[in-house]
Amino acid sequence: MGKILIRGAKPLGGEPQDVLIDGETIAAVGSGLEAGDATVVEAEGQILLPGLVDLHTHLREPGREDSETVLTGTRAAAVGGYTAVHAMANTFPVADTAGVVEQVWRLGKEHGYCDVQPVGAVTVGLEGKKLAELGAMADSAAAVRVFSDDGKCVDDAVIMRRALEYVKAFGGVVAQHAQEPRLTEGAQMNEGAVSGELGLTGWPSVAEESVIARDVMLAAHVGSRVHICHLSTAGSVEIVRWAKSKGWDVTAEVTPHHLLLTDELVRTYNPVYKVNPPLRTGADVMALREALADGTIDCVATDHAPHPREDKDCEWAAAAMGMVGLETALSVVQHTMVDTGLLDWAGVADRMSLRPAVIGRLAGHGRPVSAGEPANLTLVDPAYRGVVNPAAFASRSRNTPYEGRELPGRVNATFLRGKATVLDGKLT
Repeated sequence: MGKILIRGAKPLGGEPQDVLIDGETIAAVGSGLEAGDATVVEAEGQILLPGLVDLHTHLREPGREDSETVLTGTRAAAVGGYTAVHAMANTFPVADTAGVVEQVWRLGKEHGYCDVQPVGAVTVGLEGKKLAELGAMADSAAAVRVFSDDGKCVDDAVIMRRALEYVKAFGGVVAQHAQEPRLTEGAQMNEGAVSGELGLTGWPSVAEESVIARDVMLAAHVGSRVHICHLSTAGSVEIVRWAKSKGWDVTAEVTPHHLLLTDELVRTYNPVYKVNPPLRTGADVMALREALADGTIDCVATDHAPHPREDKDCEWAAAAMGMVGLETALSVVQHTMVDTGLLDWAGVADRMSLRPAVIGRLAGHGRPVSAGEPANLTLVDPAYRGVVNPAAFASRSRNTPYEGRELPGRVNATFLRGKATVLDGKLT
């Protein structure tokens, strides 16, 4: 692997610097660095970030390769500026054994355009009845540290307590999909004025908030770590803020779509807006933005949920829940957080790289842009404006809520351990 000189970029949005990559490592950062025999990437006016890390990606393989594969999903991740993703466990078969998580991990090693860190299931088959092989998955080659039944809630308090106790032994974390199932039976959208007008069964905020309240207290009781997936309501923000004020080991994520979209879009009955948890109100959106800005919400996670066309191109009630998000996440964060003045680019690096890597115990990612660090980097043109065209996606699926919408920013280059996976905005 040769040398690469990134010339004139702004690390974390600061002053322009040259960054020399030699092999897998950043060799030097400074002004007026000599190129020598290095390949030069001209980056004037562009922002250089540590490679993005996603805590919540559905790669679908094994079992639903009609939606996504490790290859196509990591290609989409690289286009979006990601150098690592955490692959959720709701595959077929479920990633609830050492064998399945090692299969996903090996697929990432063989085909990944970014690092793939498997997430292990909390319970066998995601059924919520019996703990999965948490220790075996932690001791496997995949070295799993994040466990989640995402797609389903671990609603049994005893099972949740036992999982929190178990992962404590090896520094793991339970990532909870907070959804009280009895309160959301048949729910189609956020419960509120819009659901009442449309006559659709509502999904109340308390179904999320009650589970979060229980779980932060369980985590405190056993002295373990809990992470809240795709937090979506203002009430949930307040519960997490309260838990953190107690010094409890609680972290939370928000998706890009919950930072931008509201339940008003459901008036179109377009199933592309059907997602779990549902799109909430404008007041919830503003609370989420403010909480991400002040650090109450630790990170942005895509909840990239690809589906084949037939699962979304149907009537609302029959449509699958979920949206793709890897290729648009950074643009949505720029639009909602940077361009509004709520975060600077250093804050983006913290929320989309550093903190997710720390939560996931992912070594080599989320590191500073400085000499001696792994060359996992993302180069962004913040001045770019473009219309989202799902036909151009690297993902196998096209279920984006942003089709035809103009969004700012473009990832011009992504480097994984010094190798360009994306250059000039295109996969290499």
